[in-house]
Amino acid sequence: MKRSEAREMLFKALYEVEIQKDITEEHMELFLENNEVTDAATIGYIKNAVSEINEKKEEIEELITKNLKKDWTLERISKINIALLKLAIYEIKYTETPFKVAINEAIDL
Repeated sequence: MKRSEAREMLFKALYEVEIQKDITEEHMELFLENNEVTDAATIGYIKNAVSEINEKKEEIEELITKNLKKDWTLERISKINIALLKLAIYEIKYTETPFKVAINEAIDL
């Protein structure tokens, strides 16, 4: 699976986390099974990224909140956009993904 396809699966997983507010190992396994993700590298990438994003959730959400317009809160932003922002911020700040790639991929999604 290409990195952009893996990123799309990661986005879907992050959206699911936003909806359910939490994701267990069992939920993650069901997600991967339902989306027919079988490539070991992709599974590792998705699981690792979801775990790291959950660990850094407060820091990532603080970055988003700092850049909102006055009187806006995270609750006003759609779950889809929150998932996209978390993915892009994670890739820019915590991985070696070039920021231009992370931004372009978020826009494509």
